[in-house]
Amino acid sequence: MIAYAADSSRHPFGPRRIVVTVLQPPPGRYGPPSTPRTRRRRRVGLIVTAVAGLAVALGVALNVASQPVSWKDVGFHVQGPEAIQVTFDVTKPRADTVVCTVRALSESYAEVGVRAVTVGPADEGTQRVTATVQTTELAVSGTVDRCDVTP
Repeated sequence: MIAYAADSSRHPFGPRRIVVTVLQPPPGRYGPPSTPRTRRRRRVGLIVTAVAGLAVALGVALNVASQPVSWKDVGFHVQGPEAIQVTFDVTKPRADTVVCTVRALSESYAEVGVRAVTVGPADEGTQRVTATVQTTELAVSGTVDRCDVTP
């Protein structure tokens, strides 16, 4: 491609030639050149993937938002190598019964004890619960893994 300067009369050596080289890879190096059909397919594929991703994100968001139960770890007290007390708050609809899974963890984050704790209906929406979890070795931490509404 050759381009000429706009005002070549003022240049002392006559018209200037500006050479512009467009670098392109050798033909076929990165596959066949794209056609309108392949570009359209690529665009449709990207749109379908984006819509599917948004649908999954929306489904997860709605599922999380519809969970009526939440919990918060308050603390724990190690009672020795055989047991740990875990205290936590559960917020749920007053008439519902939930089952919370409480875990005891060792220093290497291995599960050394687990207990399912049932939290029944109450006058208050938030209940403070203390559960003792039997352990197979010394636990250094206790936490609530999950709480689910029972049917």
